[in-house]
Amino acid sequence: MITGELKSKIDRVWDAFWSGGISNPLEVIEQITYLLFIRRLDDLQILAEKKARFNNGVIEAPVFLPGQSHLRWSQFKNTSPEVMHQTIADDVFPFLRTLGTQIGGDGSTYSEHMKDARFTIPTPALLSKVVDMLDNIPMADRDTNGDLYEYLLSKIASAGVNGQFRTPRHIIDLMVKMTAPQPSDEICDPACGTAGFLVAASEYVRDTHDEALLDSLQRKHFHQSMFHGYDFDSTMLRIGSMNMLLHGIESSDIRYRDSLSEGAAGDADKYTLILANPPFAGSLDYEATAKDLQRIVKTKKTELLFLALFLKLLKPGGRAAVIVPDGVLFGSSKAHKELRRILVEDQKLDAVVKLPSGVFRPYAGVSTAILFFTKTNSGGTDDVWFYDVRADGFSLDDKRAPIETNDLPDVLSRWERLADEKDRARTEQSFLVPKADIVAQSYDLSLNRYKEIVYDDIEHRAPLEIIADIEILEDEIARDLTELKAMLS
Repeated sequence: MITGELKSKIDRVWDAFWSGGISNPLEVIEQITYLLFIRRLDDLQILAEKKARFNNGVIEAPVFLPGQSHLRWSQFKNTSPEVMHQTIADDVFPFLRTLGTQIGGDGSTYSEHMKDARFTIPTPALLSKVVDMLDNIPMADRDTNGDLYEYLLSKIASAGVNGQFRTPRHIIDLMVKMTAPQPSDEICDPACGTAGFLVAASEYVRDTHDEALLDSLQRKHFHQSMFHGYDFDSTMLRIGSMNMLLHGIESSDIRYRDSLSEGAAGDADKYTLILANPPFAGSLDYEATAKDLQRIVKTKKTELLFLALFLKLLKPGGRAAVIVPDGVLFGSSKAHKELRRILVEDQKLDAVVKLPSGVFRPYAGVSTAILFFTKTNSGGTDDVWFYDVRADGFSLDDKRAPIETNDLPDVLSRWERLADEKDRARTEQSFLVPKADIVAQSYDLSLNRYKEIVYDDIEHRAPLEIIADIEILEDEIARDLTELKAMLS
């Protein structure tokens, strides 16, 4: 986490953007992303020039050709604000839009995302401030680069705009630790947004398997073929791609794809781990939905289609941790029931971790859960682990202020000692449910269907426990209403 002078410097630049007329936080980050990329290009050229001194003076894969030195960061940063602004607007950005497919070994993904780059910084003074700030950051330090960008991305959520693109980092970290990515994994997020899941997975692998990255083949896999992300928003692709780059992933596979429309025909059975928080509460026309997904589950609901997509993308033995709305757990439509049956009967459903309804506030109050499952194509569900998260370390109102109560460390600890959960009563916060019980409940996966509540000691119970019981009753009412609507329709 960045603190002190660097943090306040970024805050000042952020405020300057807003006072300068750019009030959309995504646009602010996008403009900073362009400038970071321009600096990255100059760093690549400098590296190539250093190598050329030991290679008969030949620069391999030059980014800038003779006559383009004025496009380089190291050159224009020393010009006056007015000249710098004109150079970047008239020369640098057109150059970005026409970059070739190979950039000094950096791969084609970044140049591809820059092809429709637009320069919108309105004044020379603002541009000069931003360039000075970025120039003072030691870009060779991966931790600093990553922390800088993470802090910028946190501004999206704190501004309350486009917050759907950010899953809270502590929830991402829990999902990553519970799935424990390995150096040999191929990891995918088919709705990657700012690539938060992929970044967290890469950091986990670095922290827990640093010795594996000493091997040249393993290191190549880590940088070029381990991380895959799809999105259909070009701004998100640029931001996500740069997020990976600044966290030290040289050439991640972040690319355009409308996952639900194009389906998974080309990437079927490809990935060993999927981490995702896909869009939900939406629907698509049958005609616009990939036919291979409709063959798994006939529905227009995006949350169900994404689950069908994940099953298609995973290799047999591959595992997934995905956030779903509570309706997926107990929805009474034919598609809801069939998808849950597939997870329990045809695949291996491992766990359902119910999250508090305030996790995505202030921009969404929807109740959600994390599903953990393994693709087997031959069943394997034995017991399903349920955990009722009542507190995640932050208040559950719109302020999301830090608090002491936090169940997430306990979730991870119990997950790692799952055999000990067999003796837990269903009055506890976590417990195992045999497959037979789930089948008897028509594959209902809501924790409340299996949890037992004791009401005789309510005066001794903590407020969070009482709130949790109220939420259980609310969920029961919601389920009854859903079933009633289904019968009426």
